[in-house]
Amino acid sequence: MDGEIPNIKRWIVLYPVYINSKKTLAEGRRISTSKACENPTCAEIGDCCSHLKLPFAIEVGSQIDKAYPRDFMQRGRVRVLLKKEDGTLFNPAISSRKQLMTHVAELVPRHPGRTKKQEPASTSNAAGASKSGKGGKKKR
Repeated sequence: MDGEIPNIKRWIVLYPVYINSKKTLAEGRRISTSKACENPTCAEIGDCCSHLKLPFAIEVGSQIDKAYPRDFMQRGRVRVLLKKEDGTLFNPAISSRKQLMTHVAELVPRHPGRTKKQEPASTSNAAGASKSGKGGKKKR
């Protein structure tokens, strides 16, 4: 890739749906819920790929408006390159698509932007817990 334009059409495609623990297998999740993370974004997946020292390209925007076919409202996807031109791996720990998904799903919850967002959300849950009543079905 020394000055050349890489052929990213041959790179692995990684949709956020693949590692989303909120989705079912029928909706497109590809790994188990115990290994998956909650609502990942393309930017977080891209940051995790750069942390794993893998070349990546985020495809979202006006010209490249890509979406997962089963969930077309969520825009964007990430293309990742696992092997160099000579066939050697960029990261020896990641040799397959499935390993890439599990590694990225482990890293996304520890993403710096995600840890800052979750701090205020934990205080608001305590205020909403004061609901009283049984909430069951009424007997006649």
